[in-house]
Amino acid sequence: MHKIPEIPFELFSEQLDAWHYEPERGTLAARALPKSDFYRNPAGNYEDDANASLNALWLTGVPVDPDFQFSSKIKVNFESDYDAGVLSIWSDSKTWAKLCFEYSPDKEFMVVSVVTQGASDDVNSFTVPDKHVWLRASRSGHLYAFHASTDGKIWKLIRAFTLGKDVSNHRIGFLVQAPVGEGCDVEFSEIKYLAQTLNALRDGS
Repeated sequence: MHKIPEIPFELFSEQLDAWHYEPERGTLAARALPKSDFYRNPAGNYEDDANASLNALWLTGVPVDPDFQFSSKIKVNFESDYDAGVLSIWSDSKTWAKLCFEYSPDKEFMVVSVVTQGASDDVNSFTVPDKHVWLRASRSGHLYAFHASTDGKIWKLIRAFTLGKDVSNHRIGFLVQAPVGEGCDVEFSEIKYLAQTLNALRDGS
């Protein structure tokens, strides 16, 4: 179990020792495992595919508030295609979502989102000039919204979606992945959790 002051609930992982929090800097860091990902290929036999990629390092917990805004600045030392630092929402092995700062096959730094309900539905959003970006996951009722920002102030809507009306077991948190490479170092900073409803999805707030 990890308890960090920016988040008012406990965080759990199957590999807690892989996550390192520095209280002086307020940073959380981890190195992605080689060949690790969260993905259920829509082109495959995703309904009963025992080989679905669900082996990425994660650190998540159940939020204490029905509505919230959860954000972080994410810096990734990209090494291989699809390396990423991620904010994640998890219900079960077939129902989850992730908002990624990812290295594209075109060697660009990109904001990518994936919503999985049986199969993974992924969308490339926009490229980022630097090796860092701010990402945010918000919930209002059973509606989730993903936003990204290049300055931590003005937020662009990436997608709005639901993972079902019962959100009582949903966990939120962090994830690091390296689907084709040997790993990458990821740092999460400026971590914020606000027990506030985000009412406007498209006004930059």
